Amino acid sequence: MMNTVDAIKNLSQINKMKEYLKTRSTRDYCLFLLGINTGIRINELIHLRVSDVMTADEKVRDFLDSAAYANPPVYFNRMVREAIQDCIHSEGLEHDDYLFKSKKTMSPISRQQAYRIISEAARYSGIEGAIGTTTLRKTFGYHAYQKGIAISLIQKRLQQSTPSETIQFIGLANERHSLPIILDVNL
Repeated sequence: MMNTVDAIKNLSQINKMKEYLKTRSTRDYCLFLLGINTGIRINELIHLRVSDVMTADEKVRDFLDSAAYANPPVYFNRMVREAIQDCIHSEGLEHDDYLFKSKKTMSPISRQQAYRIISEAARYSGIEGAIGTTTLRKTFGYHAYQKGIAISLIQKRLQQSTPSETIQFIGLANERHSLPIILDVNL
């Protein structure tokens, strides 16, 4: 049985992790940002190639080029696009390279390496909950919900079967829903 991990719900802890990772490695910072801003599974995240995120004329795409994440599509916000650009330039990556290439080989980093990156940054940031690579997806889902994104869209992005599964997954099952639901079309 796998241990369950938590979403990072505290924004100051997220910011502390971002600061820590940015000083350590543009690749690791980019991995974290992409994970918490897109909800992509870690195995798919580490296997992204530069060509999935950048056009032939070297412009970072606004949306991920992926059939698996087409509905809804994965949007790269400005901060994510900048992190991708910095990662590609600082790591000297080519169009066919893995975005999260190992420092030692041409292969992508492993799930274990991704786990080490995330858990080390979490420890540094004083996060005591259960942290793992799935924390990135859970953090994305939790904060998307807190910003008013419909649970049905989050469910689709996280590729889960039911809204109740998604609510459980992102750690809302035992929380009082703090967002009032206002159905105002303001015609």
